[in-house]
Amino acid sequence: MLASLSLPLLLLVFAVAGAAVIAASVKATHLADIIADRTRMGEAMAGGLILGGATSLSGVVVSVTAASSGDASFAVSNAVGGIAAQTLFLALADALWKRANLEHAAAEPANLFQAVMLIVLLAFPVLAMAGPDVHILQIHPVSIFIFIVYLYGIRLSASVSSNPMWRPVVTDATRRDEPDSAESDRSARRPAVVFVVLVLIMGACGWIISQVGASFITRFGLASSLVGALLTAVVTSLPELVTTITAVRKGALQLAMGGIIGGNTFDTLFLVVSDVAYRDGSIYHAVGLTDLYWLATGLLMTAILLAGLVLRQREGPARIGLESVLMIAIYTSAVMVEVFA
Repeated sequence: MLASLSLPLLLLVFAVAGAAVIAASVKATHLADIIADRTRMGEAMAGGLILGGATSLSGVVVSVTAASSGDASFAVSNAVGGIAAQTLFLALADALWKRANLEHAAAEPANLFQAVMLIVLLAFPVLAMAGPDVHILQIHPVSIFIFIVYLYGIRLSASVSSNPMWRPVVTDATRRDEPDSAESDRSARRPAVVFVVLVLIMGACGWIISQVGASFITRFGLASSLVGALLTAVVTSLPELVTTITAVRKGALQLAMGGIIGGNTFDTLFLVVSDVAYRDGSIYHAVGLTDLYWLATGLLMTAILLAGLVLRQREGPARIGLESVLMIAIYTSAVMVEVFA
């Protein structure tokens, strides 16, 4: 139905869907902070589990829709391109927090562990792409491993958050996660229900965005990796940008950091559900080198982010951390390769 629309109407639908996702994500950020306080979950875990997963739903819908239609490159590039874009958003948020480098101020063991887990999860698709083309019921065994490791990693993340074996050194620039005492005795049921409704809205908008993206590919002959990594991935990742900026302005730095890292960790499941939806064999062996390049970009940016979280530089070039400068440079290089290679 959307494919038959004129280009102006198609762009209008795309813009409305993107705006709806952004508006829903702003409200979702506020609710996630409330849920974190009322359940005593903590900002890092709320950001990683609740906010990260919710804001990623529209991207899940895009990848699954693309995979089920047989466009493996569109599905995978949307997933890994989104991980790279969302990691870049932390560099942009770093510029907003003027008191110190964001990675210094948002020190939290749970975020460190989730970054390690993300690197492990991103390594699995590389192994699948480089290994033999095997599948069980058209699903590659690596997809099963990714799902199992993700679930186990979430369990370990909760343990790290609730019973950390070490804590970062507290400085005058460190922003600590201190629950709002006025919220801690109130029920989380109502904000949780509203949060679920917002998630459903973001999912529906994700389907619309996927249809528009597919129309661009067929109508203008654009490369699937270009549309996936630089159009749908960026648009469906805008909620992460909005929620990150909103959280930083509120001073909820662990929520901002956890939302990005946890959202990226959740985004690795895009590959799992895409592999299930793709019915022509293993999706990992149906993609091209450009998709692998975006996967490597996300992996490298995550490793640099982890290094920044460990080093905790107070201030770097242009009043942001050195890791933020490097992440901007790496993402810019990836865009140049996608557009001009």
